[in-house]
Amino acid sequence: MDPDNIKALLGSPPSAHVISEYLESLASLVSASDSLTPEVKSYSDIVYFNYFKLGVSLQFSTRNGYRPTTGLKRDQLEDDSLQLEAIDIYNVPNVKPGTGGSTRSAELAFSTHPSSPLKISLETTTSSADSTLSGITIAKDTTGKEFVSWLGEPSRKGGGVGPSTGSIGIWCEWSKEGIMIEFGGDEARGPQAWERGKDAVWRVITIFPPKQS
Repeated sequence: MDPDNIKALLGSPPSAHVISEYLESLASLVSASDSLTPEVKSYSDIVYFNYFKLGVSLQFSTRNGYRPTTGLKRDQLEDDSLQLEAIDIYNVPNVKPGTGGSTRSAELAFSTHPSSPLKISLETTTSSADSTLSGITIAKDTTGKEFVSWLGEPSRKGGGVGPSTGSIGIWCEWSKEGIMIEFGGDEARGPQAWERGKDAVWRVITIFPPKQS
């Protein structure tokens, strides 16, 4: 599978060959022998496959009336009744302890996605200030300002409220492109987060089917 065509995974069941190929391509970039073994979190309408050492989480929605119970193991799932709804790709910005990094234990468990730079194709051609884009190339230190220069103003955004400790980092969603980005570090948190957010480095990129307005 072409690692730059990550959107091609969407809609596939967990056992799909394209998903296996993608995960194996990532595993070849890390040394951990158990990197292909996911932590499975099942709920009645959603199932998460967390690949901590690969810096990726796969979110499967249910279909055909399937309602899995909480706490199922991998071999207890009905693959044909699950389809990939979203992909979370993790980055671990270099922040000092206690200065605005993620406080959510689940996110602290993820390593940085090993494939860099990350290339994402765009469903619709996007006009930036400098050129017309059919895709974007994301480095580990890409900031909010760069994303906006490529994709324009987000269709949805939030976070960054409250004191810097315990507040939610700012996030932006470009619905038509099927991309949501959460930002990390001091710049993404606290009362002045939106003023400083242009310099915040991405922490999580979520890829999902584009939404039509």
